[in-house]
Amino acid sequence: MLPRLFSIGPFTVYSYGALLAVALVLGLLVAAARARRAGLDGARVLDLGVLVIFAGIVGAKLLLLVVDFRSIVARPSEALAALRVGGVFYGGLLTAIGAGAWYMRRHRMPLWSTCDACAPGIAVGHVVGRLGCFAAGCCYGRPTAAPWGVTFHDHFAASYVGTPLGVALHPTQLYESAAEAAILLILLASERVGRRVAGRTFWLYLALYAVSRFVIEFFRGDERGAILGFSTSQAISLAILPCSLAALVLLARSASSHGRTAPAHR
Repeated sequence: MLPRLFSIGPFTVYSYGALLAVALVLGLLVAAARARRAGLDGARVLDLGVLVIFAGIVGAKLLLLVVDFRSIVARPSEALAALRVGGVFYGGLLTAIGAGAWYMRRHRMPLWSTCDACAPGIAVGHVVGRLGCFAAGCCYGRPTAAPWGVTFHDHFAASYVGTPLGVALHPTQLYESAAEAAILLILLASERVGRRVAGRTFWLYLALYAVSRFVIEFFRGDERGAILGFSTSQAISLAILPCSLAALVLLARSASSHGRTAPAHR
């Protein structure tokens, strides 16, 4: 756990911010490279990525305010600190999707091909971003007796994000980083199997992330809001998963139909 990398006078470089910056750059580079290989305008995809990143950061902070509303009202002096070092990924993802859809429509970019190019970039960025959460101590897990439990000791992190100190916790940040790495490998492998269908990589990413996030939420120990007995992120996962599966089924049927009707080559 290393929430602060170094300080130069009054200026402090925080681990979360540094790793988030690395995550964003890596995600953009992956998306742009994939876009060029797909015959898309790489520069336009980079512009899209910058907009999506900005929208994602704003959305993540806004949803954090919603799910932590009671804590913020009880301790308003800590609201700024929480916003500086945290956010809710789903808030960022949903806001980014909305902003990206608007941008692609405005510039007449192919929707699903562009989304397919960007999805693995999101996964790459998330792998690194969750390492930033681990360094900062946010998004921590419940107490555990498992041999891989981690114990935090940094009082600075405890004061900023409420990380329990001296107690073994599930390393939920590492769980999610590993889950995103597995999702990335699945996405890349799936593109080598069967007929390429625009939109499949994007919807597969949403489906796999919804499942992994729903499961990991059971091990989280921080405040995340509640909807009908589920955490906010679990509720969003339950809404996203059936939509993603339905989209994948429709895409598979569409690909099968086109395969049957395509003329034979002689």
